Amino acid sequence: MVALAHKKFTIEQYQRMAEVGILTECDRVELIEGAIVEMSPLGSKHIGCVNRLAELFFMALSDVALVQVQSSVRVSDRSQPQPDLAILQRRSDFYSGKLPEPEDIFALVEVADTTINYDRTVKAPLYARADIREVWIVDLNTPAIEIYRNPSPDGYTSVQTVRPGESLAFQAFPDRPFAVGEILADAP
Repeated sequence: MVALAHKKFTIEQYQRMAEVGILTECDRVELIEGAIVEMSPLGSKHIGCVNRLAELFFMALSDVALVQVQSSVRVSDRSQPQPDLAILQRRSDFYSGKLPEPEDIFALVEVADTTINYDRTVKAPLYARADIREVWIVDLNTPAIEIYRNPSPDGYTSVQTVRPGESLAFQAFPDRPFAVGEILADAP
């Protein structure tokens, strides 16, 4: 039996692949723990929820945070995921000089229908190890929103689930709540 070695890439190598055309804008991929991972296709419910969240977050937070939609963040030397939304500290260059890093991130939001297990078992632990303060996973199937807080190397120590009829707020902005039902308006 032959053991196959898998090449682990750094962010610099990953970005260089894009610069020279090995990876293009048409490739829906992200770098997770050194592996180039193909992202799931986006369905209409997923797109609608991301659009709704982008508008809600922009309207409520634009004076205190930058809302980034489906763009990369750098969480380690070997991980450059593309969360559905990132709530970031404002910067005058709008992150054109470098990708947002953990210290720039108030919260990340993943919208999940077909990717719920991946978001829970791969992305949330990755974000916890990177010390991302807060992650929301919007589960379009249940429907519910899982709130992950208090990161540690072993994962988040606080996980809460909220459902339609309840509200939630980012811990960085507790005075700006969102109705769960408004976020999950089109979920089954």
